[in-house]
Amino acid sequence: MSEQLSATGPVAPLSDPASSILTEKLAISGMHCAACVQLIEFRLQQLPGIASFRIQPATHTAAVHYDGQRLDLRDILNAIVGLGYGAYPAGQEADEQVRKQNRMALLRIFIAGFAMMQVMMFAWPSYLVPVPTADGELTPDQDLLLKLASMAISVPVVFFCALPFFRAAWRDLKLRHIGMDVPVSLGILLTFFASVWTTFRGGAVYYDSAIMFVFLLLGARWIEQRVQHKATRALRILTQLQPVQARRLKNYPDHQQEELTDARALHTGDVLLVLPGDQIPADGVVLEGDSACDEALMTGESHPVSKASGDSLTAGSVNLQGRLIMRAEQTGHATRLGHLISMMESAASEKPAIVLLADRHASRFLMIIMLVALVSGLVWWQIQPERALWIAISVIVVTCPCALSLATPGVMAAAIGLMAKNGVLVKSGKALQGLAQATHIVFDKTGTLTSGKLQVQAVQCEVDAAIVMPLALGIAAASHHPVARSVADYLIAQQGNHPAQVQQMQEVAGGGIEAVVDGVTYRFGQPRFVAGLLGHMPEMPADWQGKTVSMLVSAQQVLAAFLLQDQLRDDAVDALQQLRSAGKQICLLSGDQPEPVAQIAALTGIQEAHAQMTPEAKFAWVQNLQRQGAKVVMVGDGMNDGPVLAIADVAVAMGQGAAISQTRSDLLLVSNRLPDLSYGVRAATYSFRLIRENLGWAILYNLVAIPAAVIGWLEPWHAALGMSLSSLIVVLNALRLYLLSQPEYQLTDDATE
Repeated sequence: MSEQLSATGPVAPLSDPASSILTEKLAISGMHCAACVQLIEFRLQQLPGIASFRIQPATHTAAVHYDGQRLDLRDILNAIVGLGYGAYPAGQEADEQVRKQNRMALLRIFIAGFAMMQVMMFAWPSYLVPVPTADGELTPDQDLLLKLASMAISVPVVFFCALPFFRAAWRDLKLRHIGMDVPVSLGILLTFFASVWTTFRGGAVYYDSAIMFVFLLLGARWIEQRVQHKATRALRILTQLQPVQARRLKNYPDHQQEELTDARALHTGDVLLVLPGDQIPADGVVLEGDSACDEALMTGESHPVSKASGDSLTAGSVNLQGRLIMRAEQTGHATRLGHLISMMESAASEKPAIVLLADRHASRFLMIIMLVALVSGLVWWQIQPERALWIAISVIVVTCPCALSLATPGVMAAAIGLMAKNGVLVKSGKALQGLAQATHIVFDKTGTLTSGKLQVQAVQCEVDAAIVMPLALGIAAASHHPVARSVADYLIAQQGNHPAQVQQMQEVAGGGIEAVVDGVTYRFGQPRFVAGLLGHMPEMPADWQGKTVSMLVSAQQVLAAFLLQDQLRDDAVDALQQLRSAGKQICLLSGDQPEPVAQIAALTGIQEAHAQMTPEAKFAWVQNLQRQGAKVVMVGDGMNDGPVLAIADVAVAMGQGAAISQTRSDLLLVSNRLPDLSYGVRAATYSFRLIRENLGWAILYNLVAIPAAVIGWLEPWHAALGMSLSSLIVVLNALRLYLLSQPEYQLTDDATE
């Protein structure tokens, strides 16, 4: 199944106009195990001009960065094809090649299966002693006739059905590399030619074992491909969201001449027309029109989102109703969708440390096994010469090094895909193992356990509101923190959108904002933060003590104070209970006042909660917990969570949170639903358990099967059956992940089609 596919037609790689480094995504066919991935990456990275080349085994794609002045994309494709694999740009339509490849694989399986039944029928009399024929035994002529018939039927299986194994093995040998196809091919050829020899010289033949081996291995690899197809379904759906074409408007707004172009050729500032039913081709903003967009796969929002002039648009979402004119702000791989796809594919290609260890030694293991087979054959040559070759063949055939890492990409891709379907995007492969082994899950409060949509309950204005309110609006609107956004939304609703112009602004994590307006310095934020400019702690009404308060001050006086109240998320209590049921300890760290923190802790049943925590205090607290041996998952959404997210074993950022928290996270909760996080923990725990089961089974199988083959307890057909079934078992075991119950709130199947 390693027919070569190469690119046809022109190739238009993406590039940075200011650099000669080009970026392209390739689809690669013919890979069957970790050794294939290692070989291609090693050889391609040796090409002059290659900046980086990384394969995602889960999706059989590769991301390549290369110097366009030193290397052409054709050279890269030809280098991969020269290694015996197929390669073509991922953006090109490859359905016909894939269908052809699938038809050829099924044809080989059919021929091998049909031949296996026939040869088994011819071999059956030789297994019965005495044979129940008319005279009670087979004559030499009859025995020779059955062997010749078996040999004739075996020829098309060995030289057609097994051809992909031979091609791959020859490629590996030419490159001085030992892959899984080398012992497979050696086992098939030795069994066949040794049987041909004994057909004419006398002795037992094993045509049935050779054909069974080919049939089972072809069938197992075909099933592996189908399982992989299912496991990577969510990743492929997200990839297919990437827009292919765009309608660019020339000379807007004077003339609206429409030009159909490749979405990858768009640039920042292009004006685009999006008709009903079209995909949004880039991240941008609406210039004209009113409509609604389906953003289900990007944000987890199952209902259409209204769009009007000034609203933001996300690449990959679908325009459902009206005609929109937009300006592109991020294009190609720079869009949010492009980042998410890159993160998920990168995460799917990463493996836990235990699996990396197995992959690293797979090739070495193969060489050891071939040495063991040679020694076993020599030893048995001294004991029973007629059994020496068959025992050596059994040792080669029975081994299954690929099972050590075979099902890992499937399990990883299935887990990442299922989590993505439920609003949890995995940015780092280590996150799965980290979630599975976590002992503590630490939450921020505002925007994490609470909705983050604080509401202004009261305002205390110390000077003329006509002066203060535009000032407060200008400073608050410049921040993305939930408190500042709530104040800005309140002021716009009360006073209209008339902000003061801010000349300079600095956001201080865990404190607030320091800004300069008309040459005057102001601070807006928590009382202890504004006290640094004011020179003393500001006074506030007695009933405001311990609550969420933001103040606007100058160096001389308090200008205004805002009392805010947040609401606990509707799903927080159930989600935290599910996490406790999974054996996780829940903690709350917040920079807010003690009273609202204690109130949230009481409502959610959190035993350990700390208020008025600075970013430094959160960092030190988590660091101390880790020194005690804890594995910490940190969930946050604000700028002040950046340092502690960086040190956590697994960092989880809310989809609505600040950009710095998202960039430092391993998981992104784009749905903003806490039950999806608890589902992610269960999925990660279950997937890591499946990986350990697969590794345990593969190790146990080899520990039992190899000595049994060396001792002589296994015939070649036993070895063929055992090797194929061993690979198949670990692959099918990965499918158990789909039995995991889904969270109550999830995207419907219709949304993911």
